[in-house]
Amino acid sequence: VQLQASGGGLVQAGGSARLSCTVSGRPIRSLHMAWSRQAPGKEREFVARIILNGATSYEDSVKGRFTISREIAKNTVYLQMNGLQPEDTAVYYCSAASLTLRDPIWGQGTLVTVSS
Repeated sequence: VQLQASGGGLVQAGGSARLSCTVSGRPIRSLHMAWSRQAPGKEREFVARIILNGATSYEDSVKGRFTISREIAKNTVYLQMNGLQPEDTAVYYCSAASLTLRDPIWGQGTLVTVSS
């Protein structure tokens, strides 16, 4: 299983961005998918998750601003980010987990920089 994240870049505060995570090697409907982020000098933190049945969950600071979704036909998971703030600046990583995977699998990360 391989994950390819894309969609990062420079965004002005209050703006939006959409990240994509395309999975190869396994259908995403069989995987719990998540986005995490790591800001400069900080530890990686959970952002959002979509599990097998499509249920979603979010870290408190992004609730109401970020939306995780998946497109089964494209084997891709998205993170729509609205109302971006400078504190959202981070490298964003997608990950995949399953009971049949010993450890979660991580993508390479994509940098989102929010300017004030």
